Amino acid sequence: MSKKNKLPKNARRVFKGEIFEVWQWPQKMYDGSTETFEMLKRPDTAVVIPVVGDKILILTQAQPNRPKAFYSIAGGRRGKGETPLNAAKRELLEETGYVSRDWKLWNSVDPVGKMVWTVYTYIARDCIFWQAPRPDAGEKISVKLISYDEFLKLADTPDFSGDELAKQLLRTRGDKKEYKKFHKLLFGK
Repeated sequence: MSKKNKLPKNARRVFKGEIFEVWQWPQKMYDGSTETFEMLKRPDTAVVIPVVGDKILILTQAQPNRPKAFYSIAGGRRGKGETPLNAAKRELLEETGYVSRDWKLWNSVDPVGKMVWTVYTYIARDCIFWQAPRPDAGEKISVKLISYDEFLKLADTPDFSGDELAKQLLRTRGDKKEYKKFHKLLFGK
């Protein structure tokens, strides 16, 4: 899978933080002049839509840098050397305690124009509870099972974290054919 946002070969890293890197390169302009261009780079993200029976597992999260709790699906940064699928499996287990043997990559998107970063969205069907959740030190998480229609309505919730997913949920909700297609993808019915 190729990334839409790629760094040119002549780019050099000028800053490396805990999560983000800043890369710069000289870019020839249309009038013949040269300007310095920049892009950010960060680890990819893997998120999971976990299906448990005829319900979808969502999270209510609190994080120290956010002013109030928010709704989300399980997910987080991909570790160094970790595949997107393995990151999704790890995040699901850490944040919810659930596991699945039925995984499907549903979507991958580069959500920010000037950033090298891909968000992979997986569907994990037939999830079962495996162990107590082990969230990161900066996460307070509670899990909740909701119906398909409640899941689609999360797109209207200002406290839902996941803009790209929210857009897809709105499109799905507004199109009867997409509504049935997505339902079948999640539940196999």
